[in-house]
Amino acid sequence: MSIYGPTAPSTRVRAYEWLDHLALHAARFEYAALGDHSPRTVLQHLPAVARAERRVRALSGSSLGGTVLLSREASPWSTGGVESRLLRDASRGVYDLDDALFEDRAGWRRVLGKRRKVEMAAASADVVIAGNALLADFAGRHGRDVRLIPTCVQPGQYTPKTSYDLTGPPTLVWLGSRSTEAYLTGIAPALREVHQRTGARVLVVSAASETDIPGLEGLMDRETWTPQTYAAHLASADVALAPLRNDPFARGKCAYKLLQYAATGLPMVGSPVGANQLALERFSGWSATTHDDWVDALGEAIGSSSEVRAARGRQGVSAVQAHYSFDAWADEWRAAVLP
Repeated sequence: MSIYGPTAPSTRVRAYEWLDHLALHAARFEYAALGDHSPRTVLQHLPAVARAERRVRALSGSSLGGTVLLSREASPWSTGGVESRLLRDASRGVYDLDDALFEDRAGWRRVLGKRRKVEMAAASADVVIAGNALLADFAGRHGRDVRLIPTCVQPGQYTPKTSYDLTGPPTLVWLGSRSTEAYLTGIAPALREVHQRTGARVLVVSAASETDIPGLEGLMDRETWTPQTYAAHLASADVALAPLRNDPFARGKCAYKLLQYAATGLPMVGSPVGANQLALERFSGWSATTHDDWVDALGEAIGSSSEVRAARGRQGVSAVQAHYSFDAWADEWRAAVLP
C-alpha cells in the first residue's frame, strides 16, 4: 500500500522491486497513483483524489488479509488514524519508512501533523522497516520491532560505464525528482565556476518540465526520466552530483541517488549528510560541503586520470553489491515482511 504511483522511488524501490525480486504476489493499492500531492496536483485530479480517499477510509487491515505493507502513509489527509487502523488490524502490519516525514514541515503538510502520523504508524505496526539509522532511531521510540534495511538497488539493472576518458566537455549528471531539484540551486555558483574553468555541463535527468534551474542557465541540459532511458543517461556522464542541504529533513534521506550512481560505476561528488556520508565513504566518492569544497572536488574528479576515475567507479560497483543490493538484504527483508 502506497501513497504514490508505481514510478515513485518510495513505491517502486522500497516495495514493488522487493516483491519482484522475491517473486511474491501482492494486491497493490496506490491511493490516486499521483507523483505528488501538492495543492496544484490535487486540484488537477480532484475526482480521483476524492475516490481514493473514500476507498482508503473504507479499508480495514483485517479485510485485506495476510501482511499489510504500508509505504510512508495511506492518505495525504490522514492525521494518523487511517494508518494506525490498517496496520493494527492486519494479521501482520509492516510500516516502511524511507524519509524523515516527521521533519516535513513544508507548506500545508505542517498543518496535517506528519510527526504524529509517523509516531502512530510505528506504534501500531508489528514491524517497522527503516531505511537508515536516523529513521530507525525515531521509529524505535514508538515501535516495538524496528529493523534497519537500507534502500537497495539491483546492480544488474544499470548500464555499466565502460569508458572513463574525457573526449569533450565533461558531463556532470544529476538524477532526481522535481521536488529535489532545489538542491542543485544550492551549488549552482560552484557548478558555474567549474563550467567556466573546464567547460563542464550539467545533465539533469528528471521528470520536471523543460525549464532551467535557477543559477544554471546556459550550462545545463535536460533529459526526461523514464524507466527505459535513465540508466543510459547515467552511463553517458563523467561525474555524478549528489548535493543536499544539512537540515533535519535531508538528514533522513536514504542515499538512493548515490546507490544508482555507484551501480553505474560513476565517480561521484556529494554532500556528506545523513546516509550520504557512509555511502560516499564506501563508494570512494568525494565529499563536499562548502562552495570551495565543491569546486575543488569537481576539479579533482575532472582533472584526475581516467584510471583514477575508473578505480573509483569499480569501488562503487563492488560496494553497492555488498552493502545495498537486493541480494545482500533479501533474507532480512523477507523475515520482516512475511509472517
